[in-house]
Amino acid sequence: VQLQASGGGLVQPGGSLRLSCVASGRTFSSYDMGWFRQTPGKEREFVAAISWSAGSTYYADSVKGRFTISRDNAKNTVYLQMNSLKAEDTAVYYCAGNAHRPGLSLEIIISKYGMSYWGKGTLVTVSS
Repeated sequence: VQLQASGGGLVQPGGSLRLSCVASGRTFSSYDMGWFRQTPGKEREFVAAISWSAGSTYYADSVKGRFTISRDNAKNTVYLQMNSLKAEDTAVYYCAGNAHRPGLSLEIIISKYGMSYWGKGTLVTVSS
């Protein structure tokens, strides 16, 4: 599967932005999907994940309550709605996916197995 993220840009602190990630292929609906971010000199960090059916979601503590991940399987698209943005949210954001692993929580999948497919990132800059 190929992934293409978009929607990044410049936004003021406290503002909102919605990222989109479109996947190619017919297996998107069976994939767990996630968003990650990276800033220069730092390791890539997990942001949010959503299960194949959208039945469960999982967030990093740093974005909980501000970001919302969702998906539309009919459009092969996963979204990341980002509200109340802070300067520290500035990063390149990547979407990623992996075939669903039955019986495992998103937290376990992210921490132990990771994601197999990655898209190119989209830059989000939060600055006044």
